[in-house]
Amino acid sequence: MTWRVEIDRDVCIGSGMCAGMAPDVFELENERSRAVAEEIDPQEAALDAADSCPALAITLLDEDGEVVGPRP
Repeated sequence: MTWRVEIDRDVCIGSGMCAGMAPDVFELENERSRAVAEEIDPQEAALDAADSCPALAITLLDEDGEVVGPRP
Protein backbone atom coordinates (compact mmCIF):
# COMPACT_ATOMS: atom_id res chain seq x y z
CA MET A 1 0.00 0.00 0.00
CA THR A 2 1.19 3.51 -0.81
CA TRP A 3 -0.18 6.99 -0.32
CA ARG A 4 -0.19 9.75 -2.92
CA VAL A 5 0.97 13.16 -1.67
CA GLU A 6 -0.72 16.25 -3.07
CA ILE A 7 0.21 19.80 -2.14
CA ASP A 8 -1.76 22.80 -3.34
CA ARG A 9 1.15 25.20 -3.87
CA ASP A 10 -1.30 28.05 -4.51
CA VAL A 11 -2.63 27.60 -0.98
CA CYS A 12 0.69 26.77 0.73
CA ILE A 13 2.06 29.63 2.84
CA GLY A 14 5.53 28.11 3.22
CA SER A 15 5.46 27.73 6.99
CA GLY A 16 7.86 24.78 6.73
CA MET A 17 6.04 22.79 9.40
CA CYS A 18 5.65 19.81 7.08
CA ALA A 19 9.33 19.77 6.14
CA GLY A 20 10.26 19.96 9.81
CA MET A 21 7.89 17.14 10.80
CA ALA A 22 8.52 14.80 7.85
CA PRO A 23 11.70 15.86 6.03
CA ASP A 24 11.79 12.60 4.08
CA VAL A 25 8.37 13.47 2.58
CA PHE A 26 8.34 17.29 2.26
CA GLU A 27 10.81 20.02 1.40
CA LEU A 28 10.61 23.74 0.75
CA GLU A 29 11.24 24.96 -2.76
CA ASN A 30 10.87 28.64 -3.69
CA GLU A 31 9.22 29.32 -0.32
CA ARG A 32 6.53 26.68 -0.87
CA SER A 33 6.29 23.05 0.15
CA ARG A 34 6.68 20.23 -2.31
CA ALA A 35 6.61 16.48 -1.98
CA VAL A 36 9.95 14.71 -2.26
CA ALA A 37 8.06 11.87 -4.04
CA GLU A 38 4.50 11.62 -5.37
CA GLU A 39 3.95 8.31 -3.58
CA ILE A 40 5.11 7.31 -0.12
CA ASP A 41 4.78 4.38 2.24
CA PRO A 42 2.13 5.11 4.88
CA GLN A 43 3.64 6.89 7.87
CA GLU A 44 2.44 8.76 10.92
CA ALA A 45 4.83 11.68 10.36
CA ALA A 46 3.21 12.49 7.00
CA LEU A 47 -0.25 12.35 8.60
CA ASP A 48 0.89 14.63 11.41
CA ALA A 49 2.27 17.08 8.85
CA ALA A 50 -1.00 17.10 6.88
CA ASP A 51 -2.95 17.59 10.12
CA SER A 52 -0.68 20.45 11.21
CA CYS A 53 -0.53 22.40 7.94
CA PRO A 54 -1.86 25.87 8.82
CA ALA A 55 -3.12 26.40 5.25
CA LEU A 56 -4.57 22.87 4.82
CA ALA A 57 -2.53 22.60 1.62
CA ILE A 58 -1.56 18.91 2.05
CA THR A 59 -3.74 15.97 1.07
CA LEU A 60 -2.76 12.32 1.44
CA LEU A 61 -4.70 9.78 -0.62
CA ASP A 62 -4.71 5.99 -0.43
CA GLU A 63 -4.50 3.72 -3.47
CA ASP A 64 -8.28 3.97 -3.98
CA GLY A 65 -8.17 7.79 -4.02
CA GLU A 66 -9.71 8.07 -0.56
CA VAL A 67 -8.46 10.91 1.63
CA VAL A 68 -6.27 9.63 4.46
CA GLY A 69 -5.10 13.02 5.68
CA PRO A 70 -5.61 15.50 6.98
CA ARG A 71 -7.69 13.67 9.52
CA PRO A 72 -11.01 15.19 10.60
